[in-house]
Amino acid sequence: MIDAYEDPGTPDTRGGWRFLWWLVRCQAGRSVAGALLASTWMVLLAAQPYLMARAVDDGLLPGRLGVLAGWAGAMFAVGALNAWVSILRHRVMTRVRMDANFRTVKVVVGHVVRLGAVLPRRAGAGEVVTIGVGDVQTLATALTVVGPGVGSLVVYAVVAGLLLAISAPLAAVVLLGVPVIALLTGPPARRLQGAESGYRELQGILTARIADLAGGLRVLNGLGGKGLVADAFRNDSRRLRAQGYRVGAVASWVQALGVGLPTLFLAVVTWLAARLTAEGSMSVGELVSVYGYVAVLVGPVSFFIRMAYDLNRGVVAARRAVRLLRLEPEPDTGTLPAPAGPAELHDPASGVRVVPGRLTALAAVRPAEATAVVDRLGRYGPTDATWGGVRLDAVPLPDVRRRVLVADNEADLFAGPLREVLAAAHPADEAALRRAVHAAAAEDVVRGLPDGLDSAVAGQGRSLSGGQRQRVRLARALLADPEVLLAVEPTSALDAHTEAAVADRLRAAREGRTTLVTTTSPLVLARADTVVFLADGKVAATGPHPALLAEQPAYRALVARDGGEPGDTPDGEDTPDPATTATAPPTGAVAPPAKEPRA
Repeated sequence: MIDAYEDPGTPDTRGGWRFLWWLVRCQAGRSVAGALLASTWMVLLAAQPYLMARAVDDGLLPGRLGVLAGWAGAMFAVGALNAWVSILRHRVMTRVRMDANFRTVKVVVGHVVRLGAVLPRRAGAGEVVTIGVGDVQTLATALTVVGPGVGSLVVYAVVAGLLLAISAPLAAVVLLGVPVIALLTGPPARRLQGAESGYRELQGILTARIADLAGGLRVLNGLGGKGLVADAFRNDSRRLRAQGYRVGAVASWVQALGVGLPTLFLAVVTWLAARLTAEGSMSVGELVSVYGYVAVLVGPVSFFIRMAYDLNRGVVAARRAVRLLRLEPEPDTGTLPAPAGPAELHDPASGVRVVPGRLTALAAVRPAEATAVVDRLGRYGPTDATWGGVRLDAVPLPDVRRRVLVADNEADLFAGPLREVLAAAHPADEAALRRAVHAAAAEDVVRGLPDGLDSAVAGQGRSLSGGQRQRVRLARALLADPEVLLAVEPTSALDAHTEAAVADRLRAAREGRTTLVTTTSPLVLARADTVVFLADGKVAATGPHPALLAEQPAYRALVARDGGEPGDTPDGEDTPDPATTATAPPTGAVAPPAKEPRA
């Protein structure tokens, strides 16, 4: 089975069928072993009726007790051997399915990582979640065809041969019966594939709506839009339910045919065998064997129909995975070398300049405009920004990512021990971890957890408050210690006391390093070396915070906070989690825009 750190290979993304075949080829030896074991298992099942026929015809005669015991012993030995083969078959096929599952997950996750910030613009969150939660398991189950599927074909041919030795008409009925069943079940199976595709699409839409609703509940409530979103959610739910009923209706017909047609078909075979025995064309032992062969064939014939059902669902799931894997990251045409040392970042679109080695604060009338500047300076979209006089998009993207870090205040947090959440891809010693935690004023977060840095944190930090998550994100960014740090609203969810501590410690931790912070907090602005005031997407003024307060009325109106900090609470705690709070934001507050996840 694929190792957690093993290269999963290059998937075949030319279609759903080709992707499934690639999963089989990646474990060709195991797939062949599964087919051989399944074929042996089913053939040994078919051997039992033959042995029983011999026991009846040769052993149920006066004075032939030893012969009867011999055939009975043979039946016992074959049954015991077949039980052992069945265990091996099940183990191998479980590994086939698990390998396909894990390999697909590794391929999808790796591709999502390569897409990076491009992913939210190319695929919805619901689609990615649906692939990871449902489609991966569905397409892995479809690989059952390489085991019992091949075994069913083999035992079908073996039983047809055995019946041919007994009666040509019976063999003809068996050989012609399965194609007729396939013709009858084909149209419902194709209809199921179409209905399943529609259901998966609607499921992805609804999943995305749930994620959006959970993440923006407070903003929606404050803007009065919660009812509209709830109505849209109800409508999407009704459509999904109706489509689910259609899928269920078609699936019920497929499953009914899968049980009913084989039973009817095999009843015809049994009736013909009984007629031949009554006419004297067959012996009683042969009738018993035919009945046993018929019982054995119930499984393979039913599996042919189930196999078609699973393959159709698997192809639908594989096509969704392939559609995601076909998405390409934005081309990286950078060939020029990055600046050899610290250099100025300049955004011509806004006029913002980030001086190397200094703490720069960016205060914008509209938060979205500050975010757009950070996206251009961090190269998270089309940009004409320069770095040391060189266009940022002319520098290879890996060089930019290695030296310039965008720390989003809504960046993803993965589940795991807090130590690993903070370290991310930058393993650090205990002292470095403690320094980063101190710089982000997050010591109380660590102390409040049962096992400190070794405590488990839920995915997206759901076990932490909004302010605690923000400080964990900041500590993670500081621990990475990038040459250039672009931090988006790193203190927006903190109370005034904690915000002041973070502002002081951030300045000390980034002393001599290039840092840009977007904020309208006076506590942070007062500690910046330079404040850039942005209005209508352009630089309106630049200078120290006190000078701008005295000279720029618009700046003074933006940063003045009469009545205390918006994030203050009487007990000095962090503001509540926006995802779980249904109260409206303070009057005049501007809700932060939805952001792409940053590492």
